[in-house]
Amino acid sequence: MAVYVDAAIWYRAGRKWCHLLADDTDQLHRFAALLGIRRASFQDQPKASAPHYDLTAFERSRALALGAIACNRQQIVTVKRRLRRGAAIISRNAIGRLSGFQAGPAE
Repeated sequence: MAVYVDAAIWYRAGRKWCHLLADDTDQLHRFAALLGIRRASFQDQPKASAPHYDLTAFERSRALALGAIACNRQQIVTVKRRLRRGAAIISRNAIGRLSGFQAGPAE
């Protein structure tokens, strides 16, 4: 499993910001805690396109030093899409268990 950061290109409150994502939400929370990011900063659906934390450029540098993978815009969008598909499959499987059958892969 991996943790990803995109480029710090978003300006807000006088700082540059980026996104921290991971293949697994628990891993994302652990990595954010390692960076000293509060859990209250976590963003997820429906308000966000994928589970993530916003990081300042300084926090991004620390994340990279701790092993996060730097991604360009296209790569981070691919990661976000994969995470959304995974959430959709988990949701479909949970619904399937409630009704007595297991849903197959999303098409």
